Amino acid sequence: MKHKIVSYYILIMIAMFITSGKLNAQVIDQVIAVVGKNVILQSDIENQYIQYRLQRGISGSAKSIRCTILEDLLFQKLLLNQAELDSITITDPQVEQEMERRLKYFIGELGSQEKLEAYYNKSISQIKSELRRLVKDQLLGEEVQNTIMSKVEVTPGEIKAYLKDMPKDSIPMVNTEYEIAQIVKNPPVSIDEKLAVKERLFELRKRILAGERFSTLAVLYSEDPGSAKKGGELGFYGRGELYPEFEAVAFKLKDGEVSEIVETQAGFHILQIIDRRGDYVNVRHILLMAKVSPEALDNARKELDSVAVKIRNKEITFEQAVEKYSEDPNKSNGGLLLNPYTGGIRFEADMLDPQVSFVIEKLAVGELSDPVPMKTEDGKDAYRLLLLKQKTTPHQANIKEDYNRIQGWALEKKKKKAVDDWIRGKSQKAFVNISDEYSDCTFKFNWKTE
Repeated sequence: MKHKIVSYYILIMIAMFITSGKLNAQVIDQVIAVVGKNVILQSDIENQYIQYRLQRGISGSAKSIRCTILEDLLFQKLLLNQAELDSITITDPQVEQEMERRLKYFIGELGSQEKLEAYYNKSISQIKSELRRLVKDQLLGEEVQNTIMSKVEVTPGEIKAYLKDMPKDSIPMVNTEYEIAQIVKNPPVSIDEKLAVKERLFELRKRILAGERFSTLAVLYSEDPGSAKKGGELGFYGRGELYPEFEAVAFKLKDGEVSEIVETQAGFHILQIIDRRGDYVNVRHILLMAKVSPEALDNARKELDSVAVKIRNKEITFEQAVEKYSEDPNKSNGGLLLNPYTGGIRFEADMLDPQVSFVIEKLAVGELSDPVPMKTEDGKDAYRLLLLKQKTTPHQANIKEDYNRIQGWALEKKKKKAVDDWIRGKSQKAFVNISDEYSDCTFKFNWKTE
C-alpha cells in the first residue's frame, strides 16, 4: 500500500471538522489569547489537541501539548497581525483555488465527496464555508513568512561551516542514489482512433444539449479519474495553469453553455462553466482519450530496439541518440530524468517509479536497458530506453558528493533563525495577552503580555 504524507493543513482541517462536527457540545469556548486584533479560542487549541492525540508517537502531558499548540497559534496570529499591518491582501479566487486543492486532497484521503460529507455530517458547502476562513488566514501568514525568508542566502563558507559544526555522529547518512537518462518513443495515435473518440464525445454533447445532466455523464464516461467522480468539476484555476487550448475555451464560456470539442495534449474534451471570478475559472469537463493501437506500440518498441543496438555497437553515442530519436519534451539536458521531489537529477530508490526501479536495479553503471513500457505524463502508452549514468553507495553526507543537499540544510537552518529572530522582535512590540490559565506554560519565546 502506498503511504501518503498528510500535510500540516490537512491535519488542522481534520481537527477542525472533528471538533466542530462531532464534539462541539463538549467544548466550552473562551478567549485564551489575543494578538493584535486576532483572538485564540479554547476551541482552537482543542481542535489541534485532538489531532495531536490521534497521531502515534506524540508524547507529553496534556498541558504541555496544549502549551505547544498555543505557542504555534500565537505565531500564526502574529503573522496574521503583521499581514494586516502591511496591508497584505489575498483575493477570493486565490482562496477558492487553494481551498479546492486542499479539498481534493482530503476527498482523496477519504475516498469520495460523499464519504467526506458523511464522516463530518456536513454538506460540502458547509465544509467549504468553515475551511474558507482558515485557508485565507494561512495564505496571509505564508505571505508574511515568505517575505521574512525571501532574502536569506547562504555562502559557500557558511555551508562548509554548517557541516563542520555538526557532530560527526550526527551527520546524516545518504542512501544509494541513481542518475538515470532515457530515450522516449511516443507511438502515434491513428486518425481513425481520433475520429472514433470525437464521435463518442459528440454523441455525449448531443445528449447534454437534449437535457441530460453534464455531471452525470462525466461520472459515467469521463476518463479523467481526478474529476470524473466529482461530476467532472475541476475547481478554480487561474490563467496559465491549464492547457492553452482548454483555457482559451473555458474563459469564453457563458453560463450553461456546453463547448464544442476541444483537443489538448491530454485528449478530447467538452466543457461547461460552473463559476468565474476574475482571472480564475471553475469548469466541469468530460475527457476521452484516443488510445495507441497495439501495432503502433509494438513498432515503437522495435524502433527503440534498433536504437539500442546502435548505441551498444558504438555507432552512435547515447547523447547523440537522445538528440536524434528521443521524443521526450525534456530531452534538452541529455535525457536525464528530473526528480520532482528535489528538482535535481538524483533519485533514491523509493522516489522512482516502481517499474523504473525494477529495471535500474539490474543495470550496471553505464549499461543500457532494453525497451521498457511506460506511461507519459498525459497517460499515453509509450516505450523508453533507460541508461544508468551514476549510482552512489550509502555514505555520510560530505561536501564533495552532497554539496547541494548540505546547502539546502544550511539554508533551512538560516531561514528558521530568521523567522525565530522575527518572532522575538515582533512578539515584544505587538499587543499580546494570554489567559492566566496558561501562565505556567514554558514557551520557546518570551511573549510579552499586556
